[in-house]
Amino acid sequence: MQPPSLTLGVEEEYQIIDPKTRELTSYITQILEADHRFLEQVKPELHQSIVEVGTKVCRTPAEVRTELVNLRGAVIELAARNGLKIAAAGTHPFSSWMKQEITPLERYLGVKEDMQDLAQRLLIFGTHVHIGIEDQDFLIDALNVSRYFLPHILCLSTSSPFWNGRNTGLKSYRSIVFRGFPRTGVPRVVPNWAEYAHYLETLTSTGCIPNGSKIWWDVRPNWNYPTLEFRICDVCTRVEEAVAVAAILQAIVAKLWKMRRENITFRTYSSELIEENKWRAVRFGLAGKLIDFGKQRELPAADLIRELIEWFIGDVVDELGSRAEVEYAYKILAEGSSADRQLATYRRTGELTAVVDQLITETEEGVVPGTPEGAPVLAREAGKA
Repeated sequence: MQPPSLTLGVEEEYQIIDPKTRELTSYITQILEADHRFLEQVKPELHQSIVEVGTKVCRTPAEVRTELVNLRGAVIELAARNGLKIAAAGTHPFSSWMKQEITPLERYLGVKEDMQDLAQRLLIFGTHVHIGIEDQDFLIDALNVSRYFLPHILCLSTSSPFWNGRNTGLKSYRSIVFRGFPRTGVPRVVPNWAEYAHYLETLTSTGCIPNGSKIWWDVRPNWNYPTLEFRICDVCTRVEEAVAVAAILQAIVAKLWKMRRENITFRTYSSELIEENKWRAVRFGLAGKLIDFGKQRELPAADLIRELIEWFIGDVVDELGSRAEVEYAYKILAEGSSADRQLATYRRTGELTAVVDQLITETEEGVVPGTPEGAPVLAREAGKA
């Protein structure tokens, strides 16, 4: 059996912000029309106040970091041409979904027609991580087993505690909004690739969907590339958080391949049980508890994430050369996820505009030099070209 390439690809969705009002603003058309060398990697999304970027195929988390720094820098620079800012969070703290403009492209107008107000309400932002797996049988095996760890990963990435100006009491309100779409959530166990192909063929031949891109599971076989695509995460506010999540997911797949070579299996659990843990991650994030189904006990989420890092993938991260990126998760455990930091700012200031300012600042960390007047990394590099 062919070993997986374990390549990495990361997509991020950003908010386009008016720094005066801190509201979302429609600007994706101008970004796409601008002259810049990252054009193919910068894409529109359903709403005109969203901009999506996608890295090139990477071999290591370090390459992912370089790509994301340059892409964030490009988008920050393009937005700045019109005095705008970029923020990375799963939801905007107070902008209303009812006031947002849909991107006037056939794909998105079709989604609006199909989903009606559900599409209008989908003002959410995520991080998607692709792991290269060329063998279809192993891809399905990896999908089935990795489902167990989806809530752990969500805990690290929660960044959407606010919605329409309200503190929702949840750490990932994005997950709740997205659940309104069909074919979402934790997938059931897929018996084999043939069964998945039959499921996809049935939906496409009966006109339910045009292709596999409309299967929006939290982890899915990508319909266009030989990758397992993890879609569980809120968009990561800091670059290093996104890199850590990508590194952990790559290591999980590497460990599952190592176990398969050694003829060792990891138990698969029902989607109903995993959804219980996902709810806990949505509600409480790192401050809550997850269920260890093997032990039939609930334990602090932080403890189970440490167990994932130290016990489950601890023996493969050095082989991958990604220990530093994986262990950034300890910093997230110590300082809280983006959702935790947003809530702390709101408790301290009582102002959601202060939360937006914090998101803008954290989105630029490691991308824009420390002074407010500093230019993005992209601009400095372009100046040398």
